[in-house]
Amino acid sequence: MARSVTRAAVVTHGQPRQIGAGLARLQAVAAEHGVELVLPSDEAEKHGIDGTGEDAAVDIVVVLGGDGTVLRALTRFLGTGVPVVGVNFGRVGFLSSMSRRDLEAGLTRVFAGEYDVVELPTLEVEHPGGTGRAVNDVVVASASLGRMIELELAVGGEELGRQPCDGIICATPSGSTAYNLSNGGPVLMWGLEAMALTYVAAHSLRARPLVIPPGADAIVWNRTDDVDAGVMIDGHRVATLGKSERAVIGIGPDRSLLATLPEATFVRRYRQSFAS
Repeated sequence: MARSVTRAAVVTHGQPRQIGAGLARLQAVAAEHGVELVLPSDEAEKHGIDGTGEDAAVDIVVVLGGDGTVLRALTRFLGTGVPVVGVNFGRVGFLSSMSRRDLEAGLTRVFAGEYDVVELPTLEVEHPGGTGRAVNDVVVASASLGRMIELELAVGGEELGRQPCDGIICATPSGSTAYNLSNGGPVLMWGLEAMALTYVAAHSLRARPLVIPPGADAIVWNRTDDVDAGVMIDGHRVATLGKSERAVIGIGPDRSLLATLPEATFVRRYRQSFAS
């Protein structure tokens, strides 16, 4: 449940110039409302100031950046019970609750406890190099640019056949509006416990996206003789699948916690970001 804020961690865009005076504005509104800001060492070094502590024992995480920065914060605080609220200093800002011009008014409300927390499912992936967790998506794709691969897919223990393609995207609801959407995949509203499977550049007129429930894990084999497949978690390559090697992807037990202003609903964000 939402609560008033006394300590807030700060995560910012990788390029400090992207947020301009945003950090100073955040510091001012925090001081006005008696909120202690916690800047971990990596953030303090980025901005050339003294650090004020690490991530523990904060009420909320304030992000100054775009969707990528929000994603990084959600991953960093996954499993801690600390929600993440975004102020958009990026381009689309679908995961952010407020625009940069509304920073002061929006964070005043957040610091007073006027926010909702949306629980979003994450993915677990097993691959030859180990295991991992994804907030947005797991992608199995050709490791050689311009080379098609053949993937075999099974869902819930049942084979769905082989497909020549550039790759396949396994997306959470929060990730369904990212790489999945740009490849024609379905948008999953927040609140769904589901995963979307969408092929990338399938060499077929019959390959269609599929939405699957918890427990119906997707198993993806690389069936290509001479091209490896890369396994990427939230955009970062973590493993390689040689011929006949596989990755197993399913909905995991953890939930990423996204804090939002009450009026910043999924439908409103979707309309503003993609439908208008």
